[in-house]
Amino acid sequence: MRRKYQGSKRVKHAQLQAVRRDFEILQMQKGETVNDYIDKVMSLASKMRMHGDSITDIAVVEKILQSLIPKFDCIVCSIEEANNVEEMQIDELQSSLLVHEQKLNRTSVIEEMTSLKI
Repeated sequence: MRRKYQGSKRVKHAQLQAVRRDFEILQMQKGETVNDYIDKVMSLASKMRMHGDSITDIAVVEKILQSLIPKFDCIVCSIEEANNVEEMQIDELQSSLLVHEQKLNRTSVIEEMTSLKI
């Protein structure tokens, strides 16, 4: 029984390490939406918690802010300057990023329409 439990413990630890690695290397991809990316981050954080990790919401918020594509750099700076990131909720961050994404998408549509008229 003891060997079986130790083997199971090793497997769980190995699984946790794999999920942690995936979390650490995860980056938002060009063309990916904010919602899709945050869903990926949250899914990995949940898996880490299921395997016994005690990852905090602060770590998740920081991961999201650090791994967005460059077009979000301005909003990331604004969020970091205007808010205490250590007290920020994931939903609050997601809302701010979604508003910014919508504005970026609207701007790109207007630019496309303008370039077609020329």
